Amino acid sequence: MTLAKRSIRIPGILAVGAMLTQFAAAQMPAQPAETTTNTNAAPAAPRPQGGFRNQADQPAPRRDANSQLAHEQLVEKAQQGGIDIYFEGDSITRRWGTSDAQYQQNLANWNTNFFGWNAADFGWGADAIQNILWRLENGELDGVNPKIIVVLAGVNNIPRALNDDQTDDVERGLKKILDICQEKAPDAVIILTAIFPRNDNMSAVPTIFKIDDDMAKWADGKKIRFLNVNDKLADKDGRQFPGLFVDRLHPTVKGYQIWADGLKPIFTELLGPPAKTDHAPAPTGDPSARKSPAVPSLTTH
Repeated sequence: MTLAKRSIRIPGILAVGAMLTQFAAAQMPAQPAETTTNTNAAPAAPRPQGGFRNQADQPAPRRDANSQLAHEQLVEKAQQGGIDIYFEGDSITRRWGTSDAQYQQNLANWNTNFFGWNAADFGWGADAIQNILWRLENGELDGVNPKIIVVLAGVNNIPRALNDDQTDDVERGLKKILDICQEKAPDAVIILTAIFPRNDNMSAVPTIFKIDDDMAKWADGKKIRFLNVNDKLADKDGRQFPGLFVDRLHPTVKGYQIWADGLKPIFTELLGPPAKTDHAPAPTGDPSARKSPAVPSLTTH
């Protein structure tokens, strides 16, 4: 009888333990879709809500409240006008021209390079291509009529090595960005920037190089320009040079300067030298940092 009771009691204890484990896991808070924490060793980019599950050429909104507020900010920013250079992308683009307090050195670099050219930043962190498409289709480019559009997108669609079918999906999404930019801003010259090599997962590098090589073939040298500064950011195997990235994904000020050095000759060719005044809207920031005085308050629509 004693052995029989033990044989029943032990599985019962294990079952209760399993139930408690499941309950504890259910109570853990979900990771936010966008954070402003700047670490020195970031993991691969998180899966955006409404992001990787969709095909890259099918517009998909971010469902988290913070991203929706950021979209409202950017629509309002677009409506202010005065924009000759329009930057579009994910967090790599966003962190360059944002008002967020922790990226003030990046913003100072942005102003040093682009003041007088009326440049405005419309990037948003953790966006996949399909999320960018949704923002472009829902007011962020309407009526802006910039003279130049700078695009850097796709790294969040490549969190790991992809097969050829998935690579084709990313390229279809990038082509869709070009299409919608040409539709909404037909007079703009689009500067398509090569995806920077990410080193938080080296298996993604060959895929990035393949997509970059294919993007170069889309440029006509007139309405679509292709800019690749990767040879100054990393070696031939895609290993980033020291001091150019803070977390193996996002550039440092020195990394952004390399991108600027590639862009500025094109800006000068198309727009002439920068003016002494600038008419672009003020930079926006992460809505979740509402307590920061650097982030303007939202107005209602």
